[in-house]
Amino acid sequence: MTTIQEWGRPIGDANGLYSDGVVSVPLVIVETDEGISGVGIGPHVEIDAIFTALEGEDPRGVTALYDRMLRQTFKAGHAGVVFGTIGALDTALWDIKAKAAGEPLWRLLGGRDKRVPAYASGLDIGLSDDELVSLYEVYAQHGLRAAKLKGGLDIERDRRRLTLVKEVLTRAGQGARPSLMLDVNEAWSRKQAVRHICELERTLDLTWIEEPVRRWDAEGLASVGSGIRAAVATGENLTGLEQYRPLLAAGSVDIVQTAAVWGVSHFLRVSALAHAHDLPVSPIGTTPVALLHAATSVPNHIASELQDLQPPTGLSVDLRIEDGAFILGDTPGIGLTVDEDTIKESTRRPGTLTADSPAVRPDQAGRRLLASADHGHAAHQHQLTSLGHGPAQPNNQGNPTVRR
Repeated sequence: MTTIQEWGRPIGDANGLYSDGVVSVPLVIVETDEGISGVGIGPHVEIDAIFTALEGEDPRGVTALYDRMLRQTFKAGHAGVVFGTIGALDTALWDIKAKAAGEPLWRLLGGRDKRVPAYASGLDIGLSDDELVSLYEVYAQHGLRAAKLKGGLDIERDRRRLTLVKEVLTRAGQGARPSLMLDVNEAWSRKQAVRHICELERTLDLTWIEEPVRRWDAEGLASVGSGIRAAVATGENLTGLEQYRPLLAAGSVDIVQTAAVWGVSHFLRVSALAHAHDLPVSPIGTTPVALLHAATSVPNHIASELQDLQPPTGLSVDLRIEDGAFILGDTPGIGLTVDEDTIKESTRRPGTLTADSPAVRPDQAGRRLLASADHGHAAHQHQLTSLGHGPAQPNNQGNPTVRR
């Protein structure tokens, strides 16, 4: 099953925009012969093959079943969206296990405090300055005093936008200094990263810079980290402990991240690995509810990403945002309820993935000599077009074109 997240505004990053603000949210529902169902958010890729590792098994053995799913994908490997399918099924199994025990997952995993610190993250690169301020004023009303902005295309635009958000959060905090982060989604080369951040750090104090270079570039991440004051955060696109090991061995990471769609077991294992290196962990994702539960049980959680204040269409979540934190509920399981009728009745659907979406890396990433123009959302669309990522132009030369 797939539902949608309706943001009500353009969202995106240095790689592009979802201009209509409508993004697909795939769901997995696992049923048992006892009538207990579990919900996971994540892809469906190769799900029939992976599910054979679970069929007929006791879902309470979720840790062993997680490894069984990994073994099921041995030959082709479990990286990428296949890992997301494993993660969605894993989350559904944890949901079932907690429901069978009659406890919320945070309690089952050994958590003591159901308050999970949060930071605001608006996926906001397509917003004008006024829209940006309005958005973070809403976050501030919910007590958030830390914010992560999208950027990386223009130093002065990033400085101005970070300063605007700093002023919003400082006012809301009655003068207390907020925490500011910048996420560039792998848009830079090593030298570009150091140059860009060092210039920002002349006037701003950044808590971390996220994915400054490619996700697997251990030497590059370490080089960036040694050249700036801010911490380096990365890990949301790493799928499996084996992908973290070279980064940790090289001292490349200061904030260890995991994506919500990779599942609970993955988060717990990454957290233990990070803890062994005295590093904090931070989950990211649009609806990271399962990892919020898991975060209560690890000693090194620092903060979790809060993107949209509303859940996806047809989903309700037993949590609230209060005083800058997620406050988890006491509903057994992960507290995620699916209204299948509402999802089926929804007429909104995300558009076809295009070359200028955030999910497609621009061919100029890491090779831009000049800053991109800044005139708000319209200019961001124009800058992508001017770099060769806009809508395909009509072919008037009589040459063949590819069609679906």
